[in-house]
Amino acid sequence: MASFLNKFQDAVRTFARSPRFTKDPRKLQFEVDINRLFMYTSFNNLGKNVDEADAEQIIDMASKASFADQQKQVQENIHNQIKSLCTVMDAILLDVNEPQESQSKATPSRSGLSFAIGRNGPTNNHPDVPKTRPLKRTELSQRLKDSIGYTLDVKQSQIPHSEAGQGVFLNGEATVGSVIAIYPGVIYSPAYYRYIPGYPRVDAQNTYLITRYDGTVINAQSWGFGGETRELWDGSKMLDAKLNRVATEKGSDRLWKMLSKPLESSRVGNGEVLERRNPLALAHFANHPAKDTVPNVMICPYDFPLTEKDMRAYIPNLSFGNAEEVNMRRFGSFWFRWGSRNSESNGPVLKTLVLVATTALCDEEVLLNYRLSNSKRRPSWYTPVDEEEDQRRWS
Repeated sequence: MASFLNKFQDAVRTFARSPRFTKDPRKLQFEVDINRLFMYTSFNNLGKNVDEADAEQIIDMASKASFADQQKQVQENIHNQIKSLCTVMDAILLDVNEPQESQSKATPSRSGLSFAIGRNGPTNNHPDVPKTRPLKRTELSQRLKDSIGYTLDVKQSQIPHSEAGQGVFLNGEATVGSVIAIYPGVIYSPAYYRYIPGYPRVDAQNTYLITRYDGTVINAQSWGFGGETRELWDGSKMLDAKLNRVATEKGSDRLWKMLSKPLESSRVGNGEVLERRNPLALAHFANHPAKDTVPNVMICPYDFPLTEKDMRAYIPNLSFGNAEEVNMRRFGSFWFRWGSRNSESNGPVLKTLVLVATTALCDEEVLLNYRLSNSKRRPSWYTPVDEEEDQRRWS
C-alpha cells in the first residue's frame, strides 16, 4: 500500500509541473488537488484486491484525462461512497415494517443563528419527519462501524498546543480514498457573504468556517456535535464554545462589531429534515497537524444533487438563500454578479465538502492541512505543511 501511495505522490508532483495545467497559481492548486483526488478515490473504487498494475493504470489515466473529466469522475466516486453510506444508515435507522408517523408539527427552536439572521419564527409548512429507530448517537455510531469498518469520535486532541482543543478521531480502519467525514452547517455562496454572522470579521469568533475553491463558505458552528434524532433543522442550534477552542475577542474585534453587523435575512428557509445523529458529520473538528506531522485527509468539494431525495436526510447542510438566484464570478480578490441565474444543467445541488483519506487510517486522529493564507498573521501554532501550496491556494 505504501509503495502505491508513494507512486501517487510522485505523479502529483510531476503533473503539477506539466504544461497542460493552468498557469494561474490558484487554479493550478485546485487542478492538482483534483488530480490527487482522482487517483485516491479511483484507487478506493478498486477495493482491497489491488496490485501495482492497478496503481500504474490509475496514474496513466490521471496523466491523460482532462481536468473536466477528472473532476467529473471524482464527483461520481464520492457520490457512490455517500450513496453507500446512506444505504447503510437507512438499514440501521429505518424499519420498513413499521408505519411512518408524521411529526410535521415539530418546530425547531429559535436561538443562536436564527436570531443573528433575523428569522421571523417557525412556519407551519414543514415536511413530515419520518419515524426512525430510537438509537442514541453512540449506538448509531457503533452500528455504523460494524457495517463499514469505521466511525468518528470527538475527544481531546493529541496536537501539543493549548489551542488545539478537541479533535476528531477515526475509530476503526479506513482505506485510502475513503470519505472519512462530512463538513456540516449552513452554506453561503459569495452572493450572501454579508449575511454570515459576524461579517465582515466572520472568523474573529468562529473557528468553524471553511471555504471551497469556488468561494462557497460553510459555517459549521450551528451544527455543533449534531443531535439525538432526525429532526427539522434550521441552522439555529449553536455550538457551546466552552466545549472546544475558544476564540478570544480583541479590542479590534469589538470595534468591528460596533462599526458593522451582518445583514439580517430569513433566507435559511423553513428547515430540512436532517439526520442529526450522523456519525460522520464531524469534519469541523479536524485539527491541523503539528510540526513534522503530515495530514492524513484532504478536502474534496462534493456537489450533492438535490434530486436524490432518499439521501437528503444524511447530508448535514442547509443553503442560505437560493443558490440558483445569482451567478457570481471571481476577479482577483473580489466577487461580482454575473448574469441573473446559475445554469445547473444537472439540476440544483448543495455545494458541500467532505474529507478524503490520503493514506490508510487506523484508530488515529484525523489531521487536515488548513492551508492558512500568508497574507495575514497566522496563529503561533500553525506550521505550514507545504508553503508553496498555501501560496497558490490564496494567490
